[in-house]
Amino acid sequence: MDSKFSETTRRSVVYSNKGIVASSQTLASAAGLRILDQGGNAAMAAVAAAAVLGLLEPHMTSPGGDIFTLFYDSKSQTVKGINGSGRSPQNLSYDQLVKDLNSINNKNTSGIPGIPATHVHSVTVPGAVAGWIDTVDTFGNGKLSLAQILEPAIRLAREGAPVPEVSAGLWKAGIKKLVAVERAGSDNTDGGNALLLPTDNGSQEDKFRAPEPGESYVNEDLAKVYEKIAKEGKAGFYKGEVADKIVEAVKARGGYLTHEDLAAHESTILDSDDAPPISTTWKVPGSAKTLRVHEIPPNGQGIVALQTLAILQALEKSGKLGQSLGSYTHNSTEYLHLLIESLKSSFRDVGSRVISDLSAASNKNVPAPETFLTEEYINAQLQNSTTSNIKFDASKASENVAYLGSKSDTVYLTATDQWGNACSFINSVYGLFGSGIVPRESGFVLQNRGGNFNLIKGSVNVYEPGKRPYHTIIPAMVTVDHSEGKKGLKTGDLYMTYGVMGGFMQPQGHVQVLLNLTLFGFNEQEALDAPRICLMSRDDEPQSGAFPQGGTPGGPTTTKTTVVAIEKGIPEETIEGLKALGHEIVVLEGDQRSLFGRGQVVRYNARKDTKYSAGSDPRGDGAALPQVF
Repeated sequence: MDSKFSETTRRSVVYSNKGIVASSQTLASAAGLRILDQGGNAAMAAVAAAAVLGLLEPHMTSPGGDIFTLFYDSKSQTVKGINGSGRSPQNLSYDQLVKDLNSINNKNTSGIPGIPATHVHSVTVPGAVAGWIDTVDTFGNGKLSLAQILEPAIRLAREGAPVPEVSAGLWKAGIKKLVAVERAGSDNTDGGNALLLPTDNGSQEDKFRAPEPGESYVNEDLAKVYEKIAKEGKAGFYKGEVADKIVEAVKARGGYLTHEDLAAHESTILDSDDAPPISTTWKVPGSAKTLRVHEIPPNGQGIVALQTLAILQALEKSGKLGQSLGSYTHNSTEYLHLLIESLKSSFRDVGSRVISDLSAASNKNVPAPETFLTEEYINAQLQNSTTSNIKFDASKASENVAYLGSKSDTVYLTATDQWGNACSFINSVYGLFGSGIVPRESGFVLQNRGGNFNLIKGSVNVYEPGKRPYHTIIPAMVTVDHSEGKKGLKTGDLYMTYGVMGGFMQPQGHVQVLLNLTLFGFNEQEALDAPRICLMSRDDEPQSGAFPQGGTPGGPTTTKTTVVAIEKGIPEETIEGLKALGHEIVVLEGDQRSLFGRGQVVRYNARKDTKYSAGSDPRGDGAALPQVF
């Protein structure tokens, strides 16, 4: 696609005395504002925006995907959450899965690179719709009905919505996948054709196209699905006509997803008193404030970001750095080397040992995630590092995630309201257009999140029936854990709601954006504008050679060599310095910058004249929009 990514930006920070909605599509942000204007709160605005994104970014998200959300309740000053990810089919055994995969690629178990991205067995139960409704029911204020919340998305899907540039380019990039899946389909699936527009050309691939930038896109099938959800709630999706079409589409391709799988699906509510989101503290250098960073616990990968922050603080406290964290220069060789090695350590440790469905019977002996964040545990990890050589053991690759590439296709959005609440929200179909399977007359694609399972027996993330896989999508929330100052933010206050989408980039983005704000004093927009790094696996390394039990690349440390992708704009002297330290570097620019994800930030200000300040990532089409009235 033509490059729509500028290496410079001139976006200003957005301020508001009331609410703000920030997303990767301006129409989605506007839909969220409509809900705020009608009296809804941040959680309800987030769901409205997510539904619109299902129309304008169907390659990234849909009702056929999964969601995670975190919610800050200003009255109780607590952070709660929802794990809205789906599970694998109950009737698909490990042995049957391996047999089916062997039949298509003629490889033994140790050579299977997980579940192929467009294979029907990559489809897990879609958790998004239940997650939307649970978000409204659990965190909403009851002032608006589900029908009112979905009304903007229904109207846009029926009347048409103009598709912006970045979305149109990514849509176009998925045409081959959608057409290929359509050709392999049956009468029970529309394939990708339902998400494309017709042309007058003769060849199969050329019969369909993506919307052009600015072209109005109509999805009547999706509007009807949204209407059923609005009228019937969860039953409108997990039972009845829509469920029939999902099961038909999967069954026609040899899949095992059943009506019982759909009907049995439930979100997991993460309550602060019972099963809270996972968190760690972050001391702001040169400040009297200590923050608390909240993430969704495993099967989400937010713990990678948390452990990285814990490592950085432990290194500073131990004196191994030889300087304070606050004295580093942004995107210098020394700073990025420290960040790279800390992230590698976290991906290699918690990324392979704890991120999966810990409720699975096979994982009953896995330590609690909080164990990996304790000062005692972190200090043990640092024993081999010295002041002059902050480098962690890389003698063995980790082996938790099967390979679908470093990128994923996801939307992140966030909303705040006039009452001080905040909702951090993420929705995804995983790969570009997910599995590529579109149930008949549904207008949405089914996700391929099952591709994140591995096939290594004994691994925490090995495929099992009725299990949630390792999940890359993660929202974040930051609160004030302790403040000694008499002015400004107080203990318990919201500090910010934020996130960065993009596969294994997400915890890396969480850390970089937080440090941009708290170490280097960037404002919300600058924190997102700044060029980033992304750690990747070596895709060209033998897929089974790195593992004693077999396995394949997936996360950044699943091959012995971790490649560091550098976004253009980072100084050349920094790049040369990293190479001299032994890092394998690749510099990305133009459209390749999509690897570094797209983020949104809304920060709370303890000022009477301005409540919130926000930024929106220039790598996307969207904007942070303030509530006026």
